Amino acid sequence: MLVQVECKGVLKWVRIPMKDDRYDYFQFIQEVSAKFNLPNESDVDLKDSSGVDVDADIFDELVRYAAVSFKVFTEDSAEKEVSEASFCSEEGSFSPIESVRSISSVESVSSGSTVITECTKARRRQLVEGPPDSKAAKDMVYVALHQKTVGEDIFKEYNATKGLSDQTRRKLVNILVADMVESHGRVPPINVRVTYALGIVTLFPNLKDKASPTGYEHYYDPHSGQGYLAYRLKTVQRNTTSDLKRSPKSADQHGPKTLRETSTSEQLSGDECREAMSVMKHSADQPVVKEKMKATFKHRQSMLHDPDQSSVILDHFPRFLDTPGLINQDFTMLFGEDVSGKFIAKWPTFYKPRIIAVCKGLRPGTHVDDLLSAQEESNDYGWDSDLAAILLLVHLLPPTAKGKRHGKISATEAADHGVKFMKVGTSMVTFLDRCGSAQPFLLCVGEKKSSIQKFYVILDQKAIPCVAQTAVAAFDEMFKAHFVFAVSYDEALCNFYTFIQTTVYGIDAGTTKESPRVKEIRAKVDHIEV
Repeated sequence: MLVQVECKGVLKWVRIPMKDDRYDYFQFIQEVSAKFNLPNESDVDLKDSSGVDVDADIFDELVRYAAVSFKVFTEDSAEKEVSEASFCSEEGSFSPIESVRSISSVESVSSGSTVITECTKARRRQLVEGPPDSKAAKDMVYVALHQKTVGEDIFKEYNATKGLSDQTRRKLVNILVADMVESHGRVPPINVRVTYALGIVTLFPNLKDKASPTGYEHYYDPHSGQGYLAYRLKTVQRNTTSDLKRSPKSADQHGPKTLRETSTSEQLSGDECREAMSVMKHSADQPVVKEKMKATFKHRQSMLHDPDQSSVILDHFPRFLDTPGLINQDFTMLFGEDVSGKFIAKWPTFYKPRIIAVCKGLRPGTHVDDLLSAQEESNDYGWDSDLAAILLLVHLLPPTAKGKRHGKISATEAADHGVKFMKVGTSMVTFLDRCGSAQPFLLCVGEKKSSIQKFYVILDQKAIPCVAQTAVAAFDEMFKAHFVFAVSYDEALCNFYTFIQTTVYGIDAGTTKESPRVKEIRAKVDHIEV
């Protein structure tokens, strides 16, 4: 890509080098120095055409999204930028947002209008030059919301419900992104985005995600560039610069397919391992099978992460198909007893009532209404209470469309990807042939959905019997099967399973890539009163 660069009044075209599919800031500086014959030791400052500093961390994003030109300043340049804030007041120093009245709490907000002076706007820019300050960030968000009539509605809803509906959250994000773009341009620096995100969760504490490092990552995560603010910014940038497209970034998902180090001892290898596998194939003694499965755990993990062997793992270890409890055993060897027991311990008492409470605020729909009805009254045609609550979470974390060519399916359809019902007497072979799914799902067998007699984890069209005959324990096994067999989540249920993984089990919490929706629902569940 070629861009215009101005240095000491001279304008030239300069090529932007690429490195690892990204426009490289440091190589570009070298190109600029060579083009303008700058001394090797020159201290070069890069700014956009409006005079805003351009840092290395946002250079690639800026170039891809905005039709920019650059100015270069060196130590001996005659032009020196003067901070806008230095002209704000000749009478002395002032507080971060002096023109705004003191804010002690959200509850103390009045309906009076707030006058924003030009000095305040300049000071707002100065606030985000260093590490974000929570008080200043809170005031900045407060001011931005009160400049819009709809901002009052946001405060009223939060004060009444201690949270925000999806519709109101979108209004909040739209207002703040508009304010951000007005003050800092279409590609605001990362520290600006962080400051707005920090301001949101400081002004509205119940929106803070306790499981995230800072609590505001669902609004903006500086490490991944994701979050509601970032998504809205992309929409604004796409609408104004539709001819520029951003290349996707790869991210380590830290999910079921991640190869993990374990401290398991007494593992067999070589001929001893092959002998143990042979013994298991022909033994009907469950204690012997479980002992040999423990001793071959590391070998099995190695096979699962080998593309040539992972698809035939059940052929090498067929006892999964007739020995209940082996999924739990392998999962416990991966993560330990504490993590393994979290879903059964936490879901019924903590998460289930909170999920139900949050779902009562969803838009009415046949499937949602049926699942909620299962919590309050006897329903001979719907799922039992426990399984219904699990499926309600799918409606809080519905699938999203994956590009223009892939349509978005409904939450009801997505729920069927994870849990299916088969009536007693139906041919298992015929049923599984019709399903044809590669990802694990839970098969419930019974006379009706509210009275299940048997549960199976289905993988590669093979039925693995569950050790326990309760819905919560059976779902626990089905989820664990993803990690035990190193199988990725069903695309339609990715947000749903990620929430279960990071929030309930606590697996790779803080390091797994999570959508803003996952973080938002976690914050709602953590703060709701039941």
